[in-house]
Formats: sequence, C-alpha cells, structure tokens
Amino acid sequence: MNTEVVEVVNQAIPAAPKNDAWGLVIYVVIIFAIIYFFMVRPNKKRMAEYQKMLDSLKVGSRVLAAGIYGTVKKIGDKTIELEIAKGVVVEVSKSAVASVE
Repeated sequence: MNTEVVEVVNQAIPAAPKNDAWGLVIYVVIIFAIIYFFMVRPNKKRMAEYQKMLDSLKVGSRVLAAGIYGTVKKIGDKTIELEIAKGVVVEVSKSAVASVE
C-alpha cells in the first residue's frame, strides 16, 4: 500500500521543467544588462565629461565651485585657488567645481 501512495503522489505532482535554471540565468543576465545600460553606462559618460571639464581648467577661467563664483588664480594637483572678490583668494578642492564659464 505504501508504494501505491508513492505512485499516486508521483503522478499527481508534475515533473519540474528541466530548463528552469537556464530561465533564471537568462533573467539575471537581462536584469544586469538593463542596470548597465540605464545606470552604469550613463554615469561613466557623465564622469568622463566632468573629468574633461576639470582638465580644461586654466588660470583666468570663471568657475562655480561649492556655490561660489570665482576666477581661477592657481591650479594645483587636487585644489585650485579662486579669487572670489578683489584681493580675496580661497582654496577649494577641484572636485567642488560644478561648472566652468
């Protein structure tokens, strides 16, 4: 009788499809592709444009840095010196530069 129950249960429960693993892999690949094309790739492009803008800085450029407009007086490796008023020079990080006019 025990084997009869097992046979009935085996017939009642359909066999799991064998391609479930491949379906999951394809689903995960599609999700990563969507994330890459809508988040990672545009962010890389934006960062490349920002780096290009920072590389174009030169003495005399008018910039917006940390919410303050000023004229570049000196450019260092990681910082720049801005003249924000006549005779008033502040040092700010290059990463604080938001735009170059």
